[in-house]
Amino acid sequence: MPLHPSRSLSAATILSCVAALAIGVLGQTTASAQRPDSDSQKTSPSVDKSSALVELSVKPVATAVSGRNADGKINLSSPAARQQRDAVAAERAQFRTWLKNNAPDARIVGNHDLAINAVTVRLRGTSLDKLRSAPQVKAVQFERLYQPLGHDDPDLNLIDAQQGWALVGGDAGAGALPDGSRVQVGVIDSGIDIRHPCFSGAGFPATKQLGDTRFTNNKVIVARVFNNKIHQQGFTAEAINDHGTHVAGTVACNLHTPAVVDGVDIPYDPSGVAPAAQLGNYNVFPGEVGSARSEDILNAMEAAYADGMDVVNMSLGGGSSGYQDLLTHAVDNLDQAGMVLAISAGNNGPGHYTVGSPGSAERALTSGASTVGHFVGAPVTVAGKSYGAASGDFATVKNNLTAPLAVVKGTSFGLSTACSAVSQNLTGKIALISRGACTFSTKIRNAQNAGAVAVLVQNNVAGDPTAMGSDGTANQPTVPAYMVGLKEGQAMQAFDGQPTTISANLQYFLTGNDDIMAGFSSQGPTDVDFRVKPDVVAPGVNVLSSIPVSHCGADATTCWAFFQGTSMSSPHTAGAAAVVIDGFRTRGFGYTAEQVRSAIVNTAEQGVLTDYQTGKRVVTDVNIVGAGQVDLDSAVTARVGVGPVSTSFGAVPSGAGRSLSSAVRLSSLTGTPLTVTVSVTDPVDAADFRPNTAETVTVPANGSVQVPVSVSLARGAAVGDYQAELNVTTAGGEVAHSMLYVHVK
Repeated sequence: MPLHPSRSLSAATILSCVAALAIGVLGQTTASAQRPDSDSQKTSPSVDKSSALVELSVKPVATAVSGRNADGKINLSSPAARQQRDAVAAERAQFRTWLKNNAPDARIVGNHDLAINAVTVRLRGTSLDKLRSAPQVKAVQFERLYQPLGHDDPDLNLIDAQQGWALVGGDAGAGALPDGSRVQVGVIDSGIDIRHPCFSGAGFPATKQLGDTRFTNNKVIVARVFNNKIHQQGFTAEAINDHGTHVAGTVACNLHTPAVVDGVDIPYDPSGVAPAAQLGNYNVFPGEVGSARSEDILNAMEAAYADGMDVVNMSLGGGSSGYQDLLTHAVDNLDQAGMVLAISAGNNGPGHYTVGSPGSAERALTSGASTVGHFVGAPVTVAGKSYGAASGDFATVKNNLTAPLAVVKGTSFGLSTACSAVSQNLTGKIALISRGACTFSTKIRNAQNAGAVAVLVQNNVAGDPTAMGSDGTANQPTVPAYMVGLKEGQAMQAFDGQPTTISANLQYFLTGNDDIMAGFSSQGPTDVDFRVKPDVVAPGVNVLSSIPVSHCGADATTCWAFFQGTSMSSPHTAGAAAVVIDGFRTRGFGYTAEQVRSAIVNTAEQGVLTDYQTGKRVVTDVNIVGAGQVDLDSAVTARVGVGPVSTSFGAVPSGAGRSLSSAVRLSSLTGTPLTVTVSVTDPVDAADFRPNTAETVTVPANGSVQVPVSVSLARGAAVGDYQAELNVTTAGGEVAHSMLYVHVK
């Protein structure tokens, strides 16, 4: 069975279709540039264009009040201070009235009267120039976003990776175990480029290097290649394709590695989830090979185990074969033998029963994908409003381009998908069309044939725009083309015919469009046995990481790109597993692979992941979000393990009205006995889940205790999915939550 990376390497097979919501070949080769002195970061913060700081004319207390206490500070209780604050408040009230009459969409959300006399305004489409016209206003500027250098890594922030790493001694060099060794993570993928600064071996312990040592150092300690045509094709472990290096960077890029994308200096220095871990390169996609056989994968898995890897990441997938899927059996067996295998769920969503192999394995640490709210793109300005637009495989403007906006009307979010010839005359205009139903190449080419000088493609899922991939066919379009977000594109539709400027100067956008489930993220349950998958969710859309330096030119010394796919979410969980193992070993605690998985899955954060259609509705379906989003600091401090990490009672025929029983194993992750409370949170429906045990359970210091659980289905239970949550609460208030599931067919 051929297996493929979970971020497809074949652009020709990817459609920007509404039904499959495929992302396309996302993450293109990026330009590299020399990073300016890092101190420049401190004076070049990015901005939040959704809100502004508005300074008013009356002096603030700090400069208006002259009287001082003995310590030199203003007495804020003095009559003079109170009088000045009253004056500031009166002016603020006047400005609030002006807003109501002249800019009713804007809202004051914060007040300041001591250091400066200012208000924070949520703009909601109001321009800065409009605010400047108010008689009370002295100055207006977008709120600036200041990042502590090298620490404000957006995707790591979403899973509390830095906090988790610090808890296991990150500030003192986490990963450096008492014997001088490091946690080791094997990456079964397309290779790791050791020339990239993410994988410098400087500062790592001298370690025996295995395999083809031309591609190893003290950071990447193994380099092996697996393919049945190694000798005929001359394949080596060298990283030619970008996928594996990107994945490896998310797992363990060295701490605070400077990044540049398309000449834009990224305002933080990325790190891997486990930056002090060592890596193994198990290349199953050598050269330009786009698929690997089960044998290749199995050989790589076994080699990784034999080489001593603690964790393996497999950002790849193929069709599953239920109980008979031998690769999933291999995953389960290696997990029982002590190696954690983090695997992507696949990119075949939305829709249940789309999870692929080997992510469908019971003991795989399987991840779905959610968004990270940032990207590098071009500002597009129309009617005084600016929107970010992401580029991709297509041409971009060399100089600022200004032309009328042409809204190409249709039925997809108000726009045409331009999948057939466009009858509207677009000569000399910037066309706005919708993503969906055909390849990006097709729709951009059709707009170009109608005369468009540039094309903006409105996304059809919530969140940020992503990089568009070509379909690899002949006769590719040549006009500049970008994607804009769904919300932004819908706002732009109001300005049909207005002069629109696409800037040639790219910039970094930090949008806050986080934690939205990716529409492409594969969903459970598994076929045949109806088990819950994915186990957890991690960032997988617009993930910034390393790619081989050769992709940025012959003279490049670094190279970075934004990719999307469950390929990008899986290495977050692999890195999390490495940090959890680091914590166990540092404490001298013995552990099993199941306990590592449980620490990650059963402490996941719930209630934060939203739907891809609106980006607003919280998703609770266990076969979309699993137990929730990875929360690494909670994983590191987990006190009780649950096995299996979720419990499925399988499928029951409609009308059967059965009662089914199972059991979970509870174990201590502290090396000491624990007294826990067991309960079930169960919605009122036709399935009654419950623990069949005393409310209080003693978990031994070693070994485990069995807790029976059951579900009773009403005879009239409707066809569909039923779920509940098993809660295990320790005396200290820590909670491990494990999902319970049954399907009525």
